[in-house]
Parts: sequence; structure tokens; C-alpha cells
Amino acid sequence: MAKPTDRDAHYFRAKREGYVARSVYKLIEIDKRFKIFRSGAGVIDLGASPGSWATFASERVGAKGFVTAIDLNPIRARLPANVRCIEADVAAADDEEIRAWGFPVHTVISDMAPKTSGVRFADQARSLELAIAALRVAELTLEIGGNFIVKVFQSADADRFVRDLRAQFRDVKIVKPDASRAASWEVFVVATRFLGQEKRRGEKPQDTE
Repeated sequence: MAKPTDRDAHYFRAKREGYVARSVYKLIEIDKRFKIFRSGAGVIDLGASPGSWATFASERVGAKGFVTAIDLNPIRARLPANVRCIEADVAAADDEEIRAWGFPVHTVISDMAPKTSGVRFADQARSLELAIAALRVAELTLEIGGNFIVKVFQSADADRFVRDLRAQFRDVKIVKPDASRAASWEVFVVATRFLGQEKRRGEKPQDTE
């Protein structure tokens, strides 16, 4: 039997620590670095199944906060009491439906990804569509100063998406967490301090990494 690699070890760690998926350690690393969550705040989790991100976010916001977990598929994991699950198509939701998920909220997180076809261009394009849909949710629900985390597959179009975010957030960074598999095209865009209607002309947000 092959010996587990360090990245395979995230799977076993998740089992030991009670999370339903290894992907939680991507969010944990991002939060440790950028201090994304705030106690008592609201969070919208897009592409939430199987539930590990929602579980961690609920721990960070505490009993006085809430997490709305959105996914096309039912989330079968047993989640904390401050998490509510909604089956919905993020890309098809209208403004009223989106705001009903939580408004205003402090953080929108998205681990949405397309079913990959193996055709890189097509998969990159679909990933970007999901990232744009997630941004729309952030634009409609975030409070001033709020945060946005979104997964996207690397591409030239994704680079433009990141540049456009600088007009809406004070700081924008690109991160590939240690828990991401080395061969994966995924990166996470971490956009903090939402400007909303208080955009200040002439101020240049920090460059991406």
C-alpha cells in the first residue's frame, strides 16, 4: 500500500477532528492568515456541500452569529444549530432571493467548482462563471468592510476578474493553500474590506500576490 503523502494526511486529519471534508483546511489556513471571520457575524457559504466550510465558519462566528449554507445538492452532514441549509442555484437566484439568505452579512465564502470535463479551457470558463455568480451575491449582501473568498481556476480571464475586484475591495490577494492538491488549477481570491458605495477615488488597493 502506498504511504500517504502530506496532502493525503489532510483527509485523515479531517476525520480525526470531526470535519466532513479535507477542504476545511484551505479555509482554516486562509482565516488564520487574513482573520476573515468575526464573532457574532453573518456568513453566506456558497457551494457548501458536504458542509466542512459551514461547520468551521459556524465555529468562528459563534452562537450569536449565523451561517447560511447554499448548494444545489442537499447537505446531509449534521451541522451546528447556527447553520441553516438552502438548496438553490446561485447563478439563477434573483436579487430578492439572494438577500433573503442574509443581509447584510460580514463574509461571503465560495468553494463552488464546476464538474470538470478535462477540457481545460471549458473548465476554466465555467469556474469563472461561478466566481462571477458568487461575486454578485457578495455585492448584494455584504456590509461595508465585509470579506469575500472565492475559488477560481487559474486563467487569463480569472486574472482580469481579480483585477476588477480591486475597485470593490480595499485588499485583494490570491492564495493557494497548502491543503490544495499540487496538481489542482484552483486558487482562492481573498478580498477584504468591501467598499460598497463608499468607494474612494484615487486610493489604490494593495496588489495581489
